[in-house]
Amino acid sequence: MYRIALWSFLIVPYLSFTQSAAADPAFGKQPNIILIITDDQGYYDLSAHGNPHLATPNLDQLRDESLRFTRFQVSPTCAPTRSAIMSGRAPFYVGVTHTILERERMKLGVPTMPEMLRDAGYTTGIFGKWHLGDQDPYRPDQRGFDEVFIHGAGGIGQSYSGSCGDAPGNKYFDPAILHNNTFEKTKGFCTDLFFTQAMKWMGTQKGKKPFFAYITTNAPHGPFIAPDSYKKKFIDAGMSSSTVGFYGMIENIDDNVGRLTKQLADWGIENETLLIFMTDNGPSASNYNGDHKGKKGSVDEGGTRVPSFWRWPGVLKPGTDVSTMANHYDILPTFAEIVEGSPKQQDQLHGRSLVPLLKNADAPWEDRFRVFHKGRWGKGAAGTSRDNGFAVRNQRFRLVGRTALYDMEKDPSQKSNVIDEHPELAKKMNAAYDQWYDEALPNMVNEDAPLTGHNTFHLMFWKQYDMEVPPVRVRTPRTPKKNRKKK
Repeated sequence: MYRIALWSFLIVPYLSFTQSAAADPAFGKQPNIILIITDDQGYYDLSAHGNPHLATPNLDQLRDESLRFTRFQVSPTCAPTRSAIMSGRAPFYVGVTHTILERERMKLGVPTMPEMLRDAGYTTGIFGKWHLGDQDPYRPDQRGFDEVFIHGAGGIGQSYSGSCGDAPGNKYFDPAILHNNTFEKTKGFCTDLFFTQAMKWMGTQKGKKPFFAYITTNAPHGPFIAPDSYKKKFIDAGMSSSTVGFYGMIENIDDNVGRLTKQLADWGIENETLLIFMTDNGPSASNYNGDHKGKKGSVDEGGTRVPSFWRWPGVLKPGTDVSTMANHYDILPTFAEIVEGSPKQQDQLHGRSLVPLLKNADAPWEDRFRVFHKGRWGKGAAGTSRDNGFAVRNQRFRLVGRTALYDMEKDPSQKSNVIDEHPELAKKMNAAYDQWYDEALPNMVNEDAPLTGHNTFHLMFWKQYDMEVPPVRVRTPRTPKKNRKKK
């Protein structure tokens, strides 16, 4: 009974959504929805959030015009975050425990956000990074997207053992992009291309039926390549080459957000469009992290707290800060209530609709435990990786591992372990985590998936351009140190 009660504490808040699903649209109309997600940009990688090196006037203006979730939480790495957004479930529960080696694939049969939106009358498009499976049944055109303009794997030019890889030889400039299952050789910088293509598509859809545009850049993810015009001031400041490229890509993103908001205004559809900006995890190459401990890959606050701006002129009150904790897997049920949608398999969702908070920042809200795990363990090691980097968070406290508890309201930098002052809370968090992990294990369906010979995008590219398929190069995955036998 004790364990059941703990798990109920995790999922009960969602029940209020299931009882009201498929009623009228929450705000009386179905908006166009644009969701922008950047890659490896941290909470403090904006000038409005105090970064002394960056100038992000367009993102700052978007922030000023938005309702902001100031404690929005995601996963420590990219594919897990994207799977939670697409599914409304915790990443491990949809088979995503890594960013490569087939473990980035969102398991088949999981209903997705774009499928739900399409059922509600939307047309759907993705522009940029998918990272939830490159093989045919896993790609976005098979998961609810009508328009697809993507690179492969987790980044342009990446290639790993198995199916996960981008088009061969791809670079951040002039990449070959998969457009509705046909490669197009483009001209320009990748982020510019994704925004341009998204706006081109939106221009053909506006006024017909509501659209959902998922603009998901691979920038500012490494290898930290930015157009030269965005690098000079950071070079002059004496920054490292990685930080120069990282910050240059962010300022380029800012310019593209400015292009988008201007285009929406020129079309006259600002008031008909919900525009959301967020990022997928903490920073990778920033040299400013505010009061956060941890970056990308960490289960500390700096690895999982990201900006979350929601702009809908005339509907959402600009400048509103919502301090109540919200999560990536809350987005799907929120969209469902906004558009009058009916998610399938609702009883398996972990998310809760944020509509009450969008309407009233001080709305009553039952607290929840949120679980984070860095994943990325060695092949076949899920059963022994339970304690390999996890955290449990509620509104006030963050448990990191079994023995470190932080009061995030009094100690946002996580400097003082207060577990001795709150032993019962730590006990409950640990028990809730164990139940969460136990129930996640059967859903980790990709742990022993065989690796394909060539990357899927490589095979598609070679076939399209009548190129000879080279012999498979066997790459042996490295064995984690703790699993290696001593000689």
